[in-house]
Amino acid sequence: MLSVLVTNAKGGAGKTTLAVTLATAFASEGHKTALADVDRQGSALGWLALRPGDRPPIAGLDWHKSAGKVQDGVERLVIDAPAGARLKHVDELQGRADLVVVPVQPSLFDERSTGDFLARLDRLKPIRKGRKAVLVVANRTKPRGRASQRLVDFLKREGFPPVASLSERAAYQELAIDGLGAFDPEGRRLVEIRRDWEPLLRAISERA
Repeated sequence: MLSVLVTNAKGGAGKTTLAVTLATAFASEGHKTALADVDRQGSALGWLALRPGDRPPIAGLDWHKSAGKVQDGVERLVIDAPAGARLKHVDELQGRADLVVVPVQPSLFDERSTGDFLARLDRLKPIRKGRKAVLVVANRTKPRGRASQRLVDFLKREGFPPVASLSERAAYQELAIDGLGAFDPEGRRLVEIRRDWEPLLRAISERA
């Protein structure tokens, strides 16, 4: 089983949207996929409750009720961590994951908060020793936008160059209303979105 922890101490970074989209990507590839919701708001499980039965199945996992126990046979596990989690909690969660994905959006406040968070992550032994990868994603970016380019430059200076840049698109929210993700329906408008995701999916598959 390959498990991916999606986390950031800063709320509003698009963590849950990234987690559910990643789950649909795995499921669309034919992997038996589970989505674990650690956030007590339950946004990921709420999305999953809307998911149509004719789409590739994704199992839901309430992390607190299940005590982190994963169903047998799961090949891909996506863990949606709560915003504002203390480092001790993040350390516990990364102990259950094979790699960590950190989305960050282009704003001064997100840069500062995420910079501190990445520095703290880098002190965790498996990450510091290079045994566990941290994949940073520039999220909700705007092509040729100054703030987006500043974010990329900032992350490079911090030693975490983004593995992918995901453009801000209304389609994510439109799909979420129906329990769908960018890898569910067919359509020309989703081609560019999926192209955005290729570097991240490739980076994950290289570590599978």
